[in-house]
Amino acid sequence: MDRRVVVTGMGIWSCLGTSLDEVSQSLYAGRSGIGIEPERSTYGYRSALTGIVPRPQLKGLLNRRLRVGLSEEAEYAYMAARDCFQQAGIDDDFLQRNEVGIIFGNDSSAKPVIEAANIMAAKHDSELLGSGLVFQSMNSTVNMNLSTIFHLRGINFTIAAACSSGSHSIGMGYLLIRQGLQDRVLVGGAQETNYYSMATFDALGAFSRRMEAPAKASRPFDRDRDGLIPSGGAAALLLEDYESAVSRGANILAEIAGYGFSSNGAGISQPDEDGSVVAMMRAMNDAGLTADAIDYVNAHATSTPQGDQMEAVALDRLFRGRHALISSTKGMTGHECWMAGASEAVYSILMMQHSFVAPNVNFENPDAYSEPLNLALATVDTEVSTVLSNSFGFGGTNSALVIRKNL
Repeated sequence: MDRRVVVTGMGIWSCLGTSLDEVSQSLYAGRSGIGIEPERSTYGYRSALTGIVPRPQLKGLLNRRLRVGLSEEAEYAYMAARDCFQQAGIDDDFLQRNEVGIIFGNDSSAKPVIEAANIMAAKHDSELLGSGLVFQSMNSTVNMNLSTIFHLRGINFTIAAACSSGSHSIGMGYLLIRQGLQDRVLVGGAQETNYYSMATFDALGAFSRRMEAPAKASRPFDRDRDGLIPSGGAAALLLEDYESAVSRGANILAEIAGYGFSSNGAGISQPDEDGSVVAMMRAMNDAGLTADAIDYVNAHATSTPQGDQMEAVALDRLFRGRHALISSTKGMTGHECWMAGASEAVYSILMMQHSFVAPNVNFENPDAYSEPLNLALATVDTEVSTVLSNSFGFGGTNSALVIRKNL
């Protein structure tokens, strides 16, 4: 089978906003969601910069029995999934009567693990850990909680693929539906934002220390970038078989037209232009498109010197002389890590819906690699029909998606 796969619902909980309208406005305005969290400096970080993501208030939405098993990132994912199902016109009665799967990207759940270890170190009594920490501490925390809350009975697993996790989750859902194994799959990505979760990245010197101007600290492709900004939240999309969506009268937002992937097979933290090109080409070939057909590239570019350089070289190889505009929304959001591939799919679809390309903010000086790129340095009002969205992660895992506007 080779069925079309469409998006019929989206939800987002991010530093740019906690609704699709709010996020769309932030993207259009080039508004940053990055700030300072003083507790990071107290804890021992060299950089206190982070995406500022509000914690949802779940009391009154979920009973205590359901709340106790939710990790921080699962809380974000619940809010995103709730809005996603609402936009898709799917209620609990529908979920009880129809099989819906779930595939989420999530590659850590540090806070409950550390909290449990601290209790054990201080009290030496496992009975004090309670029952919730086990469900919060597993990487599958998002899937196990959401599948329970929403009564999801289809495919159910977590993708842990570093910063490509959210993108691969969309790709896997797309493949299952295209092959006729599922009709509907909730896909997405979630990332905790607590300071426990990112100390090891700070240890690598991966974070920007431009703390005097948080909104200008994340500088994708800029010559003077000095590191990424950690961020997070959650994004959710409902993927459906086109015929099934039409038959139930769903509002189709976009189509997932292609998925590409590769592995660099090199150093564990070493980006690679060839691996990036393979993933992008595979996605475009899967969609039956060439680089000439792409209107916008949502770049992975995280504001790190080496990663941005390698992606710039790869993008130049494929898109030099083409009309595609390029930007990395991470200048506004920071790096949303396990969530990023899913949130950037949502950002791209919002741009399609509202006919604009969000800016690559804080780009002031090109380097030798970014200078040839057709970067959107300010918001561009333009029709966006076809998007290529890139996600690359530690361990050399690469994912690329082609998303097409519903015509």
